[in-house]
Amino acid sequence: MEILIRNRDTRFTAAFDAVFGAQGVRIVLSPPQAPRANAICERVVGTLRREVFDRLLVVNQAHLAKVLAEYRVHYNRHRPHQSWAQRPPDLHAGPPSLPNLADRRIRRKPILAGLINEYEHVA
Repeated sequence: MEILIRNRDTRFTAAFDAVFGAQGVRIVLSPPQAPRANAICERVVGTLRREVFDRLLVVNQAHLAKVLAEYRVHYNRHRPHQSWAQRPPDLHAGPPSLPNLADRRIRRKPILAGLINEYEHVA
């Protein structure tokens, strides 16, 4: 069963809920008077919109699944996060080692067909 979590804004009418209910989607309302209840979801959705969907046309559900899977790997293994001291969440080791300054070669790895690029020092 699919679930749609939404807030209690008056813009969401019974007709809105009926459209999703007809598709077998269960509607779950956020707690009353809790404006920060959806903050984490809204942050992730905003990041996805700015970094991916504002620049990419998704053609079908399979394409969407592929884009989200590829971006999830980039988000968790490469993208710097301010709350993790500019390290990705999947980096369990201590601070990254600094590269040898004598070797300044950098490798670019395109993500999402070049929409996003990852860079790393190579030996």
